[in-house]
Amino acid sequence: MTDFLRSISQQPLPVVDISISFNEYKPISIAASNKELTFDVASSKEWEAYLESYLLKHKKTVAFGGYLEIRDIYSRSEHFNKLSEENQRNIHLGIDLWCDAGTGILAVLEGEIHSFKNNVNYGDYGPTIIIKHSIEGNEFYSLYGHLSLASLAGISVGKKVKQGEKIGTLGDSTVNGDYAPHLHFQLIIDIEDYKGDYPGVSSKKTLDFYKQNCPNPNLLLKLPQENLIEE
Repeated sequence: MTDFLRSISQQPLPVVDISISFNEYKPISIAASNKELTFDVASSKEWEAYLESYLLKHKKTVAFGGYLEIRDIYSRSEHFNKLSEENQRNIHLGIDLWCDAGTGILAVLEGEIHSFKNNVNYGDYGPTIIIKHSIEGNEFYSLYGHLSLASLAGISVGKKVKQGEKIGTLGDSTVNGDYAPHLHFQLIIDIEDYKGDYPGVSSKKTLDFYKQNCPNPNLLLKLPQENLIEE
């Protein structure tokens, strides 16, 4: 499946507003190993201030990255945090694209709405849409998390969407799980029995499974590889 996903397009596939040029994207690390993260990681306001400063410093509009990053940010939420290190969910399974609330979010490829849900746990996705794709006999799913509440209005399971079609907008910290505004974009091979939700963070114990079931989204996005993990 990895080779197939890579072959779908030779060009980058946008998932945020196409008026933002790919030249305006900048890789970012929010891994636990990043010594620049000296602020309170439990504060969405401090995250927003850090990201605003980061983008201003580099004169960019979108910060992106995070596939298989080990992060401290999830320790603030009981939804992720477990007592044992082996079971602690802190390894990120998607790519995050950090930009302004209200930014338009696009379907990465043609498909249909599989499911949608407002995941309201503290630190969770908030409003989420999952699209099912069937291409050349290959079936897989794309997940879009941390959207606005308005993104779920008027949506219906089975609705057809075109590649590049606007499916919603980014939410702010009041609805997106209390994060700085960003899109969590993830690929899923087997959706199992999930509807409107799928684990976006893995523990060390379950990582082998999730690395296989959630391949690197950059196989489709094709963003610059600096600071991104290749699979």
